[in-house]
Amino acid sequence: MATIGHNNLNAKLVLLGDMGAGKSSLVLRFVKGQFLEFQESTIGAAFFSQTLAVNDATVKFEIWDTAGQERYHSLAPMYYRGAAAAIIVYDITSLDSFTRAKKWVQELQKQGNPNMVMALAGNKADLEDKRKVTAEEARVYAEENGLFFMETSAKTASNVNDIFYEIAKRLPRAQPAQNPTGMVLVDRPAEGTRAASCCS
Repeated sequence: MATIGHNNLNAKLVLLGDMGAGKSSLVLRFVKGQFLEFQESTIGAAFFSQTLAVNDATVKFEIWDTAGQERYHSLAPMYYRGAAAAIIVYDITSLDSFTRAKKWVQELQKQGNPNMVMALAGNKADLEDKRKVTAEEARVYAEENGLFFMETSAKTASNVNDIFYEIAKRLPRAQPAQNPTGMVLVDRPAEGTRAASCCS
């Protein structure tokens, strides 16, 4: 969820997608400005945080980078539950990766936070000559399913910061409470005592 206080917003963000799609590389590029040619597979999940200034607010992302291997799938709800945002990542050179991304979208639509900001990231855009998923196909899918879409390259840093900034801009800002004094309690008769009634 996103929590707010004096123009500061904390937002839990989860990355989901197939193994090898480049989730860890995207996060590493965003948080540390680094790219590793050979990134080890994530085991379970990895945690990062990064703060952005957007318009008049500061957004602190609490980023959960989940493992893409099927054997870790059952752990995913633990990470996306309560998330304010998700980036579903696929590799533009792999149709299987795109199919898997669609399954993640369906799972989030069924079980995720209904106000979650969702982005679809077509990663490895630097591998244009090996492309198997067109940008148009992904864009249409994203529009039909309420996501925004960007192609990214963790290797060249193309659109990496942009996708996180776009999420930060789309996060719902908390509304002030209508009844800040607390909740209204109603008196009820104690167990075992009967209220006076007309027909006893």
